[in-house]
Amino acid sequence: MNHNTPLSPRPLRHLSEVRRRVMTIAQLKSHGVAPAEMGEQCRPGGPWQQILPGVFLLHPGPPTSEERLHAVLMYAARERTSGVPAQPNTGEQHAAPVYAEAMITGLAALTLHGFSATPPLTALDAIDVLVPRMRRLRSIGCARILRTAALPTPQQVTGLPVAPVPRALADAVAELTDAGAVRRLLTEAVRGGHCEPASVVRELNQAKLLSRPHVVDAVDSLLAEGRAIAEDRLYAMVHEYGLPDPVWNVDLRLPGGPHLGGLDAYWPEQAVAVELDTRAPRQGDRQDDDALWSEYARKREHLERLGITVVYVTPKKLRDALEQQAAVVRTALMAAADRDPAAYVVVLPR
Repeated sequence: MNHNTPLSPRPLRHLSEVRRRVMTIAQLKSHGVAPAEMGEQCRPGGPWQQILPGVFLLHPGPPTSEERLHAVLMYAARERTSGVPAQPNTGEQHAAPVYAEAMITGLAALTLHGFSATPPLTALDAIDVLVPRMRRLRSIGCARILRTAALPTPQQVTGLPVAPVPRALADAVAELTDAGAVRRLLTEAVRGGHCEPASVVRELNQAKLLSRPHVVDAVDSLLAEGRAIAEDRLYAMVHEYGLPDPVWNVDLRLPGGPHLGGLDAYWPEQAVAVELDTRAPRQGDRQDDDALWSEYARKREHLERLGITVVYVTPKKLRDALEQQAAVVRTALMAAADRDPAAYVVVLPR
C-alpha cells in the first residue's frame, strides 16, 4: 500500500482534494485503515506522516499552507462532514468540511482576509485556532490553541471558518510587541474597509490589551484614521447625492450663552445637523459606552428643544449604506418647511 492506493472499499471521490491528503484517525478508520497500518505508513521514510496528534498527512514532504490550515482545524475542532451526493449529469459535488467549535484566528486569519501587512501563511511557524475555553487541547506543532468564553460567528474564507477581522486583530496584537507592526495592522483594517475602529477597540478592550502603551498609541492613530475616512465619506455623500452644501465642522452657541456642541455638518436655513457617531470606549466596560451614549443623547435633546434636527450617522452606515443615509438627511431637510422656526444660534468654525 502506498499513498496513491485507495484506502478502503469506501471511495474517496466524495472528498475534496485536500481532504484526500489530510485525514484524522477516525476518518482513516472509517475507510478501513487499521491503527497498525497507520503506524506502518508513517514509519521513517514512509509515504505518510503524522502532522499533529490524530491527524495524518498522506504524502511525504512538507505540507502546503492549505494542508496545514485543515490539519490545525481537524486537530482542534469537533469535526463533522456535510455534503451532497453526486447527481447524474451535473458533475460530481464534493463534500465540504464543517469544523465545529473551532476557527482560524490571529495573523493567519488576517492573511486569509486579504491583509497585505501580515506574513504569508508559509512564513508562520504556528497557526492560531480559536476554541471554547472548556476544550481540553494543548498547543503543539503548527497548532497554537487560543481559548475564549464565547466563540464569535466565523466567516467562511476559502471554505474555512475564520474569525471576524476585529477578533483576529485582537488575537494577533496579543502576540505582537512591535509598535510599528501593530499600527500597520490596525491601519490596514480601517483603511482597507475590513471593519470600523469602534469594533476593533471593543475587541482590544475585551482582550485587556489597552494597558500596553504601544497598543494605545496605535489605537489613537486608528481612531484618527477612522474619523478622517468617515468625514471623507460624509463629504462624498453630500456631493454625490445632490444635497445642498452645509457648513462643515462647526460649533453652535446660544447668543451670549453656553456652548451647545460641535457638529460635523450643519444646514442653518433648515436647522438640520449631522454628527458622526464614532464612539469607541477605551476601558472595556459597558458603563463607558453608556456614558458616551448619554453624552450624545443629552446633546441631541438640548439641540432638538431648540428646534434643531440632529441626524447621527455611523462610519459603518456611511461605508455600507451611503444612499440610504443621504435619503435620511434629505428627508430631514425637506421636513424643515413643516416645522416651527428654530431658535437663533451662533455658528462658529470648529
